[in-house]
Amino acid sequence: MSVKKFRILTEASGSLTSAYMIQSIKESGHICIAADTDSRCFGRYLADDFILMPRACDVDYWDKIEPELLKKDIDLVIPSLDETLLGWSERKDKFSKIGIGVILSMPTSVAICQDKWLTYEFFITNSIPTPATSLNQIHPLVKPRLGRGGVGVLVTQDQVDMTGQISQELVSGVEYTVDVFCDNNANPVYIVPRRRINVKDGKSTAGIVEYNETISNWVKVICQKLSFSGPINIQCFLLSDGSVKFIEINPRIAGGMALGFASTENWVRLIISNLVGSEPIMPKFTQYGLEMRRYYAEVFIP
Repeated sequence: MSVKKFRILTEASGSLTSAYMIQSIKESGHICIAADTDSRCFGRYLADDFILMPRACDVDYWDKIEPELLKKDIDLVIPSLDETLLGWSERKDKFSKIGIGVILSMPTSVAICQDKWLTYEFFITNSIPTPATSLNQIHPLVKPRLGRGGVGVLVTQDQVDMTGQISQELVSGVEYTVDVFCDNNANPVYIVPRRRINVKDGKSTAGIVEYNETISNWVKVICQKLSFSGPINIQCFLLSDGSVKFIEINPRIAGGMALGFASTENWVRLIISNLVGSEPIMPKFTQYGLEMRRYYAEVFIP
């Protein structure tokens, strides 16, 4: 019996870390449709097809992309762009009715994770260790409530406009990003802590998978308290005394997840088999100690 080849859309295909996702979709035996606001982005030439996206700030954004998704016969969307994440989540049911699946958690979970103040309140309410945080400028670290990577993050003693900002205590320790895959029952079947070795513009360019029971146990608590679907990643610091402080939750696929995939299995296959097909997941052993190093590569366009 022939197996359906899904036409899968991946966003932000001009990002320096997007090539692994395009490759993962193609290696899973499905068809990759890249999407970006740049018609000449490199992802266009790595993928099987391409959609030119409007800017996220476009007031007609959703009206413009729906016909494009239908025209390209998209079966699944795996959102990764923070600016449109909540919009995708809020439209999951609408897209489902026209045959397009959106691999993302429900809006309540996405909204909490995208707003760093709401994330902090979630951590405090559920006794999850996290740095002291305020809406006032009482801590040296200042960052946007809604933001990604290191954009807009300051360490300063000067007065700044705190509109739409939070301040947070500085944490000294080893930084980890935890790649998590939650199944169709919201259970975390993979919890993969990776120590960030190099970070450029908020993206991990090198890392190593390390087992840490404390991190894993707290991640299980987070997933019990907040329902997730599919891939997410959680950022934390391991302190010198062995304790952990959680910083933020990204309820989406992430640029550094190439290492999470490589140390377990291709999570695109899990999305198709479990989240779409409701087949049970038999987790593979995680390759602890696996290290990733990234490099620039070229695409030549005739």
